[in-house]
Amino acid sequence: MTRRHIAYLACAAAVAAGLGAAPPADTPTVHRVQPGESIQKAVDAAEPGDTVLLSPGTYKESVDITVPRLTLRGHGAHRTVLVPGPDSAKGACAEAGNGICVTGTDKKPVERVTVSALTLRGFRKNGLWATGTDRLKVQQVTAEKNGQWGIAEERSVRSVLSHNVVEKNGDAGLFVANTVDTEEGARDAGKTVIRYNRTAGNRVGVTVRRLRNLTVDRNEATGNCAAVFVVGDETEPRTGDLSVTRNHIHANNKYCPKTPRLPFLQGSGIVLTGAEETLVAWNLVQGNKGTSPLSGGIVLFKSLVGVPGERNAVRDNLVTGNGPADLVDRDTTGTNTFSRNTCTLSEPAGMC
Repeated sequence: MTRRHIAYLACAAAVAAGLGAAPPADTPTVHRVQPGESIQKAVDAAEPGDTVLLSPGTYKESVDITVPRLTLRGHGAHRTVLVPGPDSAKGACAEAGNGICVTGTDKKPVERVTVSALTLRGFRKNGLWATGTDRLKVQQVTAEKNGQWGIAEERSVRSVLSHNVVEKNGDAGLFVANTVDTEEGARDAGKTVIRYNRTAGNRVGVTVRRLRNLTVDRNEATGNCAAVFVVGDETEPRTGDLSVTRNHIHANNKYCPKTPRLPFLQGSGIVLTGAEETLVAWNLVQGNKGTSPLSGGIVLFKSLVGVPGERNAVRDNLVTGNGPADLVDRDTTGTNTFSRNTCTLSEPAGMC
């Protein structure tokens, strides 16, 4: 090796040493929480992209999440359990009676929060409540025995609610809506997906209210008063452009008394009220029986303010053993279609 080569290598080494190695990218932090420690304290200390990991055990508190890209993960439903804290517990989520709250705004939604692998039990209002979110994921969560909704969201887009178990909640197990505090037309849910969930023993298994661009797919609903409710009314834009597909809806025969907005419920499988351009297809709907105006396997009904549904398609479903009928069209428009369904009884006759 010549002196020239040696000098060149020495110079290159000196330059490299002067520049130094590239600084490492920020590494997300895992904040570990043990029973008896504060989940909220760990969430407040987290940065976007961090994970708050909950050890097995019971935690007596509510949690407010406003940090984007945060993951809150337990060690499995029924291993990591959140229950209400003391009456003196502070924070907006606790004061509202909720277990976990994910909170953003219309102008600044909180993005890419994930909640997974834990149980939310016995909260006065909702197990999980989300508002103003974008790409929220709620997965492998059990929400049970909460006063109103198990898992609920409003003002949110591109959510994935999947592989959850929602049982014995006071109203809907899964509830998604445009807003709950104002009267306005349906919002675009941005291809929100509700899939692979199990709902049992609730007033309603899944409620979709005043939304568009959403899919309810491959869920199981049993033991509720009603399995799936798609709710619309006279507001514009209309509820619609939805898909309710490949769900197993069976024996939703629990009795629920009437409310100021609804008649008593019992034996309702899939119900559309005041919706448009909704596809109900490839569902297995069995053994839902009752005498409510909304009872039956798949039921089309005008909205509670008398607005008919329009251009809904009910096709390729297996609907058997439901009462008073498997397919029920109590709507007042002629633009809805029923085709290629396998069933025994329909109201009016001739749709099977």
